[in-house]
Amino acid sequence: MAGPHGHLRAKRKPKDVKKTVKRILSYMENYRPQLIVVVFAIVVSAAAGVAGTYFLKPLINQYIVPFIGKESPDLSGFIAMLSLMGTIYVVGAISTYAYSRLMITVATGTLYRIRNDLFTHMERLPIGHFDTHTHGELMSHFTNDIDTLREMMSQGVPQLISSGITVVGVFLMMVILSPWLTLLVVGMLLIMFFVITKIGKRTSTFFKRQQEAMGKVNGYVEEMIEGQKVVKVFSHEKAVLEGFDLRNEELCKAATSANTFANILMPIMGNLSYVLYAVTAASGAAMAIAGRMDLGTIASFLQYTRSFSQPITQLSQLFNSVLSALAGAERVFKLIDEEPESDQGDVILVNIEQGDDSDGVSECTSRTGHWAWKVPTEDGDFQYVRLRGDVRFENVTFSYDGEKTVLNDVSFYAKPGQKIALVGSTGAGKTTITNLLNRFYDIGQGRIVYDGIPVDRMRKDDLRRSLGMVLQDTHLFTGTVMENIRYGNNSASDEDVVRAAKLANAHTFIKHLPEGYDTVLTADGANLSQGQRQLLAIGRAAVADPPVLVLDEATSSIDTRTEALIEKGMDRLMECRTVFVIAHRLSTVRNADAILVLENGRIIERGDHDDLLAQRGKYYQLYTGMFELQ
Repeated sequence: MAGPHGHLRAKRKPKDVKKTVKRILSYMENYRPQLIVVVFAIVVSAAAGVAGTYFLKPLINQYIVPFIGKESPDLSGFIAMLSLMGTIYVVGAISTYAYSRLMITVATGTLYRIRNDLFTHMERLPIGHFDTHTHGELMSHFTNDIDTLREMMSQGVPQLISSGITVVGVFLMMVILSPWLTLLVVGMLLIMFFVITKIGKRTSTFFKRQQEAMGKVNGYVEEMIEGQKVVKVFSHEKAVLEGFDLRNEELCKAATSANTFANILMPIMGNLSYVLYAVTAASGAAMAIAGRMDLGTIASFLQYTRSFSQPITQLSQLFNSVLSALAGAERVFKLIDEEPESDQGDVILVNIEQGDDSDGVSECTSRTGHWAWKVPTEDGDFQYVRLRGDVRFENVTFSYDGEKTVLNDVSFYAKPGQKIALVGSTGAGKTTITNLLNRFYDIGQGRIVYDGIPVDRMRKDDLRRSLGMVLQDTHLFTGTVMENIRYGNNSASDEDVVRAAKLANAHTFIKHLPEGYDTVLTADGANLSQGQRQLLAIGRAAVADPPVLVLDEATSSIDTRTEALIEKGMDRLMECRTVFVIAHRLSTVRNADAILVLENGRIIERGDHDDLLAQRGKYYQLYTGMFELQ
């Protein structure tokens, strides 16, 4: 299948062409007047090409042949005929430019809407969708699929219509000029189709192998570039080169075979078209000698012969290209039709004026640092519940895939202002607890209660606004340091950002950056150390000033000295807040109010540091084992 530069693509076919085409047309509704003009211009352009070729017959028969041997022929009629012929070609050229230009406008505008819908919907998808699809797979919708759709709309469809009209028009004119020569042309075209089919099958097979080999090479190169430090540390350069050579050789063989068949197709088709032209010319000459055909008819017919095979070849290539683009569009629409993250929550979070602990609260629009849950009541009124950070898990059982249980009948509570530590081996279910608290996933059995309100009644955006998270894998966006910290609270002033950075102990290293807080970070903060990136993430959580904090290995990438420096700042950040801490480094949880030890999705021990050591159970083994390693 020919690509934009003559390369072949792996063949893809849509499952429901009619439905996909209707969906694309629905995005083009606003461009109906332009599309009418486009279709009209395509018809005019194709008709001009067909009509212009026919003028060869009267020009030769009525002017050129009669002028032979005359000393001073009257050229007025000949010039008028040439002028009319030229005018037709000019109108055709203008029409071609018009529909090409209009289709670019229609295509870019339509794809703009599709991309908007695709990205908007992607932002509404649940976390589970991103856990089950690779980043490359999701990105391919915005790159490969959208790109093939752009080619189809701006070039493929207009050429398909134009070629179709040209083929029909040329065939009708050939039948009018000479039915017998038309039969000869059709016979030769059947031979050409047979050759295309045979070579095309081989080409498609080898190009599919080439695409697969190319994917392996690209994936290997990307992986080795990302792991270049590891490669050099363990002196694996030779092994890496050998692995690349194997994949590159496989790609070379597949590409050689694919391009061999692809490159011989056009020369074969070109030579067969010359053979067709020669046979048609010889047959026409024989008919002219026999007095059954004039020279003008032969000239026009031969020109039609040259312009007949090319559109047919284009039609076969364009048809496959359009099918491939429709398959890409189908993938895009499938993602757009994915079920978005459901949210039936009716409890919202509102700002309230600072007051005493009485039931009376005053809702306000400005950010005060004090919040309340606005709970609808049965009589249509609202009840305000102060946000205190009381979190309770009640007999929660959860599975990601419906088969393997990750949490099994888990129950615990965190009173306002308590620091709860979750410890246990990898896969015990620690991070799952925080995922459920954020409602990244909804539980199957049991319930989670937040300030006396089931979390499934809370609107997800409001629930998540009340929680601050510092993850083990820090992600920094392209922008300044100031903007990255402010990501936790877009309304924060520069002073608030600096205050949060000082709280996280990030202020000192930020001042030493080239532009301080205005230093632009790129490539996920590649110019910072892992510890510095983590400090910015802690600052981001600090500026959000949330009532509940979730620290998922927040200090795992920070050395012991840096950890000690930020400990006081973290304590200030945790003050008067409910905090959940997930940690493998048990020294970070010794001062927790309660430590929950998880194993295989169950809480097997709970208590404070001293209590758990006295029990000499799993926590004792983990803790003493850690010290043995130091």
